[in-house]
Amino acid sequence: MNTSEEWSFVVPVIALAIPVTLALAAVLSPRRAGLASGAALGLALLVTGGAALTWGAATEAGPRLGVRVDAVTCVMLLLVATLGAIIVRYSRTYLQGAPGLVRYLRWLLLTLSAVTALVIANNLLVVVLGWTATSVALHQLLTFYRERPAALVAAHKKFLVSRLADLCLLGCLALVHQDVGSLDLDRIAAWAGAHPTLPPSMQAAAVLLVIAVALRSAQLPFHGWLLQVMEAPTPVSALLHAGVVNIGGFVLLRLAPWMAHAALAQLLLVVIGLGSALIAALVMTTRVSVKVSLAWSTCAQMGFMLVQCGLGLWHLALLHLVAHSLYKAHAFLSAGTAVDEWRLRAMTKQPPPPSWSRLGIGVLVAAGSAALCVLVLRHTAALRPADERSVALLALVVSLSLVPLLTRKTTGIFTAAGVALRVSGVVLLYVGWHAAAAQLMPSRDATSNGPVWALVGLGFVGLFAMKATLQLLPEGRLARAVYPWLFAGLYLDERFTRLTFRVWPPRLQRRSEPAPATRIQETLEAHT
Repeated sequence: MNTSEEWSFVVPVIALAIPVTLALAAVLSPRRAGLASGAALGLALLVTGGAALTWGAATEAGPRLGVRVDAVTCVMLLLVATLGAIIVRYSRTYLQGAPGLVRYLRWLLLTLSAVTALVIANNLLVVVLGWTATSVALHQLLTFYRERPAALVAAHKKFLVSRLADLCLLGCLALVHQDVGSLDLDRIAAWAGAHPTLPPSMQAAAVLLVIAVALRSAQLPFHGWLLQVMEAPTPVSALLHAGVVNIGGFVLLRLAPWMAHAALAQLLLVVIGLGSALIAALVMTTRVSVKVSLAWSTCAQMGFMLVQCGLGLWHLALLHLVAHSLYKAHAFLSAGTAVDEWRLRAMTKQPPPPSWSRLGIGVLVAAGSAALCVLVLRHTAALRPADERSVALLALVVSLSLVPLLTRKTTGIFTAAGVALRVSGVVLLYVGWHAAAAQLMPSRDATSNGPVWALVGLGFVGLFAMKATLQLLPEGRLARAVYPWLFAGLYLDERFTRLTFRVWPPRLQRRSEPAPATRIQETLEAHT
């Protein structure tokens, strides 16, 4: 083993040791623990940056001592270290002077340690244990304000969903070890490559893994806890939405060689992810609260990521994971500025809603721009058939999302042409990132199931048509029929909450003193 190979597994171990040391240091005074957390997480960022550079030098080093060093590991380590440093620094200011700061830092850093462990692990059992440890540590952060019943109820629902996911993961581990004889990720990949047709037991294991990922990724109807964890501190919400809820996608990426041969599991990913993405995107439009709207957005984004994995677009799922993590961290940590933006919009004259004709022009321009981009890439980049489908789907989704720009600014042909060029530029830029992400993931052909691709394309077109109809006809018959159900989230969470309370009710702390409303009522009764 040469020097670069030795360093290739030492670097991630050091990166893991830093958050563990931080967690132990959190038993000190809040001031000293806070200073240590900021300094050590900054060091972790530098170390993981060194890991990325080292991986480039050790091209064929491979995993050593159960530690996996590849492009995905380096990207995820940089992401975890960056978000961890930002969230810890933000927490010091956000919770300055609050009781329980030491306890908060301890569990926050243990959460980061568990995430780091599963990122660098090359064994499926270690990945599962790290995932479970992350869930347990996060539970303590979600119940930081133990006097708030809403926080305890949300954490309780998440705890039950996570334990159900653990049972699915245990069954998956047992089936994989029975057939493969090992839980090493490389051996699982080699076994899957030698057995393109999976036996029923491995198909069942893949289905159990998909169910566990759906449970922990807040997919419908097990999404309610994600909407109600806003009672936790804002940094915890940022950590949850930007990092922890994305772990399911990362686990699927790690097991891509095996999942690529599990047709039933991939179809299940598409069905669960597409349903959650479409419904959550519609429900999000009815929300007034900024953070609750972001929570529904996370549910939809996780559904889209599962669709990408189900279609075999593993590199696109990796790109989505990184982009969503950075976006959601910024969105939650800067959620307070939404009030100022709302006041600014209230003081400015709002443009009239677009007409049907303008919407039609916007759709035609966007679709034409996307089609032009696909044709240009087909003749210049020599795309494979699988890549053409993925690029076409990507261009469709991006172009439809940019239609509002066309409906607001198309006042003349020159303006429309300028916006069309911008749409084309955005589509090409996104496709460029798509190609760059493909260099980080092993080259695998996407699934060739044409009906599944058609289902996904029709789903996103239907979502756009529904949102456009509700926007243009807010008082129409469809809006009056659909809006109450969307505002209630299809009553899915209410039914799930009743079931969980019936099976295992939460233990809520009794208040030492009556609530303010109760005290006021008692005072009025005493005076009357």
